[in-house]
Amino acid sequence: MENYGQVIKIKDYIVEVEFLTQEKPQINSILILKDNHETKLMGIKWSSPEVLVCMAVSGHNELFRGAVVYDTKKPLMIPVGPSVLSRIMNIFGEDKDGLGEISRVIERSIFSQTAKVSDIKANQQIIETGVKAIDLFCPIIKGGKTGFFGGAGVGKTMLLSEILHNIINKEREKNVSVFCGVGERSREGHELYKELASTKVLDSVSLIFGTMADNPSVRYLTSHAAATVAAYFRDEMHKDVLFFIDNVFRYAQAGNELSLLTGSIPSEDGYQATLISEMANFHERLVPKGDNFITTLEAIYLPADDILDQAVQSVFDYLDTSVVLSRDIYRQGLMPSIDVLMSSSNTVSAEMLGSEHYNTVLASQALLKKAASLERIVSLVGETELSEEDRVLYERSKKLKNYMTQNFFVSSDQTGKPGVFVPVKQTIEDVKDIISGKHDQIPTYKFAYIGSIKETVK
Repeated sequence: MENYGQVIKIKDYIVEVEFLTQEKPQINSILILKDNHETKLMGIKWSSPEVLVCMAVSGHNELFRGAVVYDTKKPLMIPVGPSVLSRIMNIFGEDKDGLGEISRVIERSIFSQTAKVSDIKANQQIIETGVKAIDLFCPIIKGGKTGFFGGAGVGKTMLLSEILHNIINKEREKNVSVFCGVGERSREGHELYKELASTKVLDSVSLIFGTMADNPSVRYLTSHAAATVAAYFRDEMHKDVLFFIDNVFRYAQAGNELSLLTGSIPSEDGYQATLISEMANFHERLVPKGDNFITTLEAIYLPADDILDQAVQSVFDYLDTSVVLSRDIYRQGLMPSIDVLMSSSNTVSAEMLGSEHYNTVLASQALLKKAASLERIVSLVGETELSEEDRVLYERSKKLKNYMTQNFFVSSDQTGKPGVFVPVKQTIEDVKDIISGKHDQIPTYKFAYIGSIKETVK
């Protein structure tokens, strides 16, 4: 307790503390208020040899100029291991599910070293999600990172929840999941919790939330806390981890809010100059290491539906698969609203997918690109003015788009229709038949929201 300082400046959640003692706190060390230990500050940088700039992570309303704070000489610690499975907590390890205190027998700092390049393990195994559009056009690689890009209300969270629902039961003795909620609504977290409980998979999931109602310091640190929990499962418990984060843009946004409060000069699009390094520090912790994997699936909000936003662009370098959700497709009533021509994956190659799957993807993309070029003609003069060949291709493209729709398990309570898991082999077979014209005689509307084409001919 000999490391003490005085608060000399408060600017919202950024606090400057003067230390005149010989021994100074370390960066990321937690400081506590002398008269209220629930008020915590975290040191982020030295503005001078005596003044430490901190961010208030809790109880900032209790602070005042002249307040005495002490250095705990420890970073922020969070409980890890079996005790956090089936539980909801915040960055302080406090329970948010009303089920009582979470055991802190095993704790780790929310900040840790990234894995050495020599320890990172490459992998070429595809994870089957049961979602037709993803498994066909942009497969997810085990140990890789997948981003789901979309504006407000186009189905990012629902798609993320559906994938979690579909793959979490696979090899449950070896797999665990970590769900990180950054800056999203409490309602969405509550709905996810109920869904996991009802499907009896909650005992293999840990949930860490920093909601939009929390201060930017908490929102910023939540992603690092969740990464610590995932890394412990990978390294100490030797589990394969499915890491879900909703939403990475809110992580960047929280960092920007803190940067503005510190008076830092902004960079592109008004974002903090440290945006790139912050994204690197987070993503490089979520890698396969040794014999175990962290497979990351992250939602990325598009402000004003702008995929060129600098915070959004800073994520692309770390992704193996990018899934783009379109508002135009959503307005057509097609869910999931995935724009398969905008989406991409490093896994799309003959070596990774096999020749049949790869050739089907190429043929499908060629058909959809041709249909997109015909859209303007159709909008001006109507489909009947197309040549016979173009009319057939255009109709097949609409059947293919309808076929890519799907009823989800996680939305069955709202839609009243049961969810369906479609094996990728079935998807490839059906798409090949659509492209070849085998089902030209079936009306287009019958292809919407089905599992297999077999359902249209019953």
